[in-house]
Amino acid sequence: MQEATSRLGRMALGIGAYRDHAYRRDLPDPPVIWAEGTTRLLDYGGEARGKAVLLAPSLVNRHYVLDLAPGQSLVRYLAAQGLRPLLLDWAAPGPEELHFDLTAYVARLGRALAAARAAQDGAPAALLGYCMGGNLALAAALRHADDVSGLALLATPWDFHAGGAHQAALVQQLAPQLAPPEPEAGAQPEPMAVDMLQAFFWALDPLTVLRKFTGFTRTDPESEAAQRFVAMEDWLNDGIPLANGVARECLEGWYGANSPARGEWRVGGEVMQPARWRKPALVVLPERDKLVPKPSAEALFHALPGAWRHDAPSGHIGMVVGPRAESGLWQPLAEWLRDWA
Repeated sequence: MQEATSRLGRMALGIGAYRDHAYRRDLPDPPVIWAEGTTRLLDYGGEARGKAVLLAPSLVNRHYVLDLAPGQSLVRYLAAQGLRPLLLDWAAPGPEELHFDLTAYVARLGRALAAARAAQDGAPAALLGYCMGGNLALAAALRHADDVSGLALLATPWDFHAGGAHQAALVQQLAPQLAPPEPEAGAQPEPMAVDMLQAFFWALDPLTVLRKFTGFTRTDPESEAAQRFVAMEDWLNDGIPLANGVARECLEGWYGANSPARGEWRVGGEVMQPARWRKPALVVLPERDKLVPKPSAEALFHALPGAWRHDAPSGHIGMVVGPRAESGLWQPLAEWLRDWA
């Protein structure tokens, strides 16, 4: 009991140090070249007009994890390499999006791809999906292949029951129980609250909070490491509610029934089969991913014919914003996009 109290005390000190830290994100948004509902397409290309790369993040977290802070921005790095990053900001669901399911979001991504192609004088864009955004990107690429030149999927889950036996069992039991009830006819659907989503992901690795905030007590608050930590935590705590239909489809279908790996995930009535993708594809697998176990994303690599594979030496989030992100992901990703996508 004394040891447990001591550890919890150190964690509380770390949480206090995080909350009191002076860092606040102040990066300005680039121009918006297309919008629909609450969704925006942000153009990071500046005056350069290289190959367009449309980046689709997850629906449950803010887009700016890909533009987190100076020195922690994948999109600004890609722009500096001569590419034209177009970052999709899904934002929180508004009155229209509250009625969305995954098919509706994939259709919207398809229209964003058309806007990207129009901005490139008719040239198809490379499409990059991160985490859940990778599932949406794959579906959009299969349904709008003419608008996509190549497909990059970062830490994208496919076999939702793969990984450690304990975690797989937890996912199968817990996820369907958290799914919000289907709304009554004519009623406004209630989204799945951010706190419920956070609780689900916390349950997959319940000691993370203890470890990271205890470690933060030993970090110099003036250091770059402290700023990186605060920037990442601010983003993690700035989540987005999930539309009712999307939450039920993901929790019951993806996590509960494992519909993608079983060949049963349908978008617009059509089964999503990765084997149908015949253009260039890259699958990025983080080595230490607690949210998407490596075997889950690896299943998608094996399902995509002729896909390239890159193993990033980091975790799910550290892969894109951590201290080794540039060498571990950004540089090889930029080279692949330039040469193959």
